[in-house]
Amino acid sequence: MQIDSPRYEQFLPTTKKEVEGRGWDELDVILFSGDAYVDHPSFAAAVIGRVIEAEGMRIAIVPQPDWHGDYRDFTKLGRPRLFFAISPGCMDSMVNKYTAAKRLRSEDAYSPDGRHDKRPEYPTIVYTQILKQLYPDTPVVIGGIEASLRRLTHYDYWQDRLRKSILVDSGADLLIYGMGERPIQSIIQQLNDELMTMGLDNTD
Repeated sequence: MQIDSPRYEQFLPTTKKEVEGRGWDELDVILFSGDAYVDHPSFAAAVIGRVIEAEGMRIAIVPQPDWHGDYRDFTKLGRPRLFFAISPGCMDSMVNKYTAAKRLRSEDAYSPDGRHDKRPEYPTIVYTQILKQLYPDTPVVIGGIEASLRRLTHYDYWQDRLRKSILVDSGADLLIYGMGERPIQSIIQQLNDELMTMGLDNTD
């Protein structure tokens, strides 16, 4: 029995070549993920990406971008028409990296080869601050476990201090907590309507 290999078009694009392969010259939403991209419903970035796609949006995912150096992973797909989205991963980055005794875990469960160097600590904050530095006028929407657990002033066990809401620390424009499928649909619809009303929509 022969099993055909899946074509790259079946997955959400992650590179400039894959975006161009779909005939797109612009993206509506670019989603940055702290996890490797696995197109499975147990991975939040894949679920949200598919929900955005189902809204008729042109969506691409940048999994585990390199936050060092020239930030090329943050600029390779350009500026989205609507917003950037941040999903830090299936597990809180600090829980994923350290044990309760604050010792380094043996592996990162959601990175290739279990490597620890594929995501920063607090990726929601790191990714958002980089995007705001590069594209200050483009909205950034954060969600996932880090945004949900840190949406209010909270005690940070790892730093042994109180921290402000992650919305303040990151500089993001909007925070979604809990299940994000319905809110992300609403945000897309409202931003689309606003762009249409203002005459800023440049799509066909």
